[in-house]
Amino acid sequence: MATTVKIPIKDQNLVSSLQDFFKTVLRDGEINGLMVAQHLPTKSAVMPTLVTDPEKLDAADPLAPVYPINAAKVVAKLTRKPLGGKVAVVLRPCEIRAFIELVKLKQGRVDDVILIGVDCLGAYSNVQYPGFAGDNGMEATLRFYRNIQEGKGTACDGVDVSPACKACEYPIPENADVLIGLVGVDFNDHLLAKANTAKGEDLLDNLGLSSTSEPEKRKKEIEKLVAERMAYRDQMFAETSEATSDVEKLVSYLGNCVNCYNCRVACPVCYCKECVFLTDVFDHEPSQYLRWAKRKGILKMPTDTVFFHLTRIAHMSTACIGCGQCSNACPNNIPVMEIFRTMAHYTQKAFDYEAGRSLDDEPPLSIFREDEFQEVVATTH
Repeated sequence: MATTVKIPIKDQNLVSSLQDFFKTVLRDGEINGLMVAQHLPTKSAVMPTLVTDPEKLDAADPLAPVYPINAAKVVAKLTRKPLGGKVAVVLRPCEIRAFIELVKLKQGRVDDVILIGVDCLGAYSNVQYPGFAGDNGMEATLRFYRNIQEGKGTACDGVDVSPACKACEYPIPENADVLIGLVGVDFNDHLLAKANTAKGEDLLDNLGLSSTSEPEKRKKEIEKLVAERMAYRDQMFAETSEATSDVEKLVSYLGNCVNCYNCRVACPVCYCKECVFLTDVFDHEPSQYLRWAKRKGILKMPTDTVFFHLTRIAHMSTACIGCGQCSNACPNNIPVMEIFRTMAHYTQKAFDYEAGRSLDDEPPLSIFREDEFQEVVATTH
């Protein structure tokens, strides 16, 4: 049986108890550093931090219901070359899945990193979180989890977690080296830390924590949560498919795009060193705009917005992990996550592929299978 230990909860304070756990990991886990989300002195800012001094973890809060950046990109930068030490990184399930995709795309390495994943109950958007958190982000985190434990759900103060979180059917970081479990656990008393790999076993064995087992209700609670999210997801797929079912609808759907490319920058699995949309390929001659306008008498500016998103979909739909950072970064509130997730779902289903599931799954289009897509391959006799 995999090593499973208790993370004790002191004074019913999830946040400070996790801080103590991470301090123990940094002191006794035989690692050189720990990357974890922390509250910064700037009001309501929660960002990844790389910590080597355990006493610098007093603001750590990976449970904060906010998600300003998919930290997979940060981990990829840390690990793309030998690090000169071993680092544990605390990530959401979608961040782990994004990092796995980046490793498969040769953008990062797993050699020097231990992945610690935390059950994810969702996050508010970057715009909504400051109003929820107020002047005390850590107290806001505790309020968020108290509401969940009391059966009030994730909505609070008139806002709810993002659509990407509501539609995420992977709230449990099963592919982490160490899983920190909240769902189905009495987190007034303790949390679970479960080793999923040999790396995880080695880490937990060094911490001297009491052994435990997963509560029987945890499996049922996970199944219930996943079922709720899949129902929301499937409804989202249906509504998005209808809203973009022809060219006119698609143009309307993306009508507020201003070509800021924030969605491209925020996407954790968009890794090209030079984007074609930032080259002179789309630096059209001034006279070209007038010729286009003359065809119909009117031309929406800026141009190439729909083409940009179609290119992104074609390029990234096999690797999209549905984190929602594209929508989080959009200044005009275009539901880009919805269209990307919808297209990615059908693309990955066609290839029998699940982005971020395992390092052993080879990315679509990187290998050839003779028996693939027989329904569209002409046969000869």
